[in-house]
Amino acid sequence: MKSTKTQAAEIVAGARSPQKITTEQLLTGLFDDLLVFHGDRVGGEDPAIIGGVATFQGQPVTVIATDKGTTPEERIARHFGCPEPAGYRKALRLMQAAEKFNRPIITLVNTAGAYPGAHAEETGQGMAIANNLYTMSTLKTPIISLIFGEGGSGGALALACGDQVWMVTNSMYSVLSPEGFASILWKDSSLADQAAEIMQLTPTALKKAGIIEGIIPESDNPAEFCQAIQSVLSEQLTNLQAIPSETLLKMRQARFRQF
Repeated sequence: MKSTKTQAAEIVAGARSPQKITTEQLLTGLFDDLLVFHGDRVGGEDPAIIGGVATFQGQPVTVIATDKGTTPEERIARHFGCPEPAGYRKALRLMQAAEKFNRPIITLVNTAGAYPGAHAEETGQGMAIANNLYTMSTLKTPIISLIFGEGGSGGALALACGDQVWMVTNSMYSVLSPEGFASILWKDSSLADQAAEIMQLTPTALKKAGIIEGIIPESDNPAEFCQAIQSVLSEQLTNLQAIPSETLLKMRQARFRQF
């Protein structure tokens, strides 16, 4: 089978582009007074996940974001944005605190997936992800997730099991990478472009399938892009906060059961 560039493959390339807006730019452009917390209270700290308390248009929120880093040293330390168990446990404790203090949760996701290293598996990667999925399905506070690059496998879902999931124009959300899909189906990772088309991992396909709520247009201007994201988050948070918590939980659980 000959490899050809597809529209989905172009989206994948855009999602992985080094020119994409960084986590730091998003955090600075969307939030004020960000206070970052560290550690999972078990003994680990994972820089691939940045989390803390901030204000969003004057309202206290908990924000959790994956971070790929910008320098070679940062990228290596963060496993190119692939969290380890300590990162997911850190996110979990922040989300539980958000529920306790009645703060909405906003997650910003750009990860190829959970880090697949031996140490991560030995220290409970699967359990950490499962705990996040379970807990997020029961938290009595609004949760909005934005996928602004890659949204890979359970590593992304562990931060995106919310009331709403939004994506930007050049982003992807899938059960595994196109290369992994092609390797399994055709035993040839070079056919990733065709795999991307079959997987229906683009924002447009996912919106049509009802997996995500909407698509935010991407801009080369970080300030304009953050303003567009801010407008969506503001409107949707207002809507979600008007819903009683018990009703919100039922809606969230029904949302994922239909998949």
